[in-house]
Amino acid sequence: MSHLPDVYAIIEIAAANAVDYSQVGETSIDTIRINLALTEFVLKWEHEPTFITDGTIVPLQTLTHAEALALMATPEWTEEIPVE
Repeated sequence: MSHLPDVYAIIEIAAANAVDYSQVGETSIDTIRINLALTEFVLKWEHEPTFITDGTIVPLQTLTHAEALALMATPEWTEEIPVE
């Protein structure tokens, strides 16, 4: 059996409580990565969760690992650390 690549999804923060965390890589609402505006978060999975399949939660976008890393490096997701 081959390993499926992880899928990353950007989801509106209002849906965070509707996630079944047993179906994704994050363990709880406390472990999700949230953007700096507190409006979106990231989920990761190998097999599509039922809450996505049935339309309970509709991702704003889905990404590959490389795309997710690039997004997390943007000013919307990572606060710039001032150099002293």
